[in-house]
Amino acid sequence: MIRKIIEIDQEKCNGCGICAQACHEGAIGMINGKAALLREDYCDGLGDCLPACPVGAITFVEREAAAYDEAAVKESKRQLSGQGQLSSKKELSDKEQPSGRSQLRQWPVQIKLAPLTAPYFQGAHLLIAADCTAYAYADFHQDFIRGKITLIGCPKLDGVDYTEKLAEIIKRNEINALTIVRMEVPCCGGIEHAAVTALKMSGKFLPWQVVTISTQGEILA
Repeated sequence: MIRKIIEIDQEKCNGCGICAQACHEGAIGMINGKAALLREDYCDGLGDCLPACPVGAITFVEREAAAYDEAAVKESKRQLSGQGQLSSKKELSDKEQPSGRSQLRQWPVQIKLAPLTAPYFQGAHLLIAADCTAYAYADFHQDFIRGKITLIGCPKLDGVDYTEKLAEIIKRNEINALTIVRMEVPCCGGIEHAAVTALKMSGKFLPWQVVTISTQGEILA
């Protein structure tokens, strides 16, 4: 259908990420340090992101685009909120926390070693994380690994592109949701790009989010 939808000028975009935060529907995300429209069917065409952009990189256009899917947006928000809103707040008191207990549910965890299909992928919330995140963020097992199937890698040190393999894993298995955890350093953009591109290549529409960890071990986004 022909409808009004946003367009992001990649030349003007400075990668600040403000528009992604302003998009209540989750249609905008960051790829290789630039804002991108990730889901046409999540864009309602109201343009909350336009005034948020400090460099005027976002405009309206009328073109062929998937219809806005309000039900899909609500379901995505519901599933993401069900993860407990990653924050410093704990679901359990200190006495109830299983301190020191691993939350890892499968092996292997390296993306390069992981099989393309496995029973543990079925119905899973998939966590794709940069190696360093578990060292930087103290409660990584409780706040990220718990309840998920974990795959880790470092695009800089591994020297491979994970995109095709991740796309096959998502395509061949019944993955329910995707969380990507990366460090704030530029080299970690590779794992975010691979995961987001893999999701697109898979042809599936899943609720997903990117969480960035600072070098001081704090959640930035």
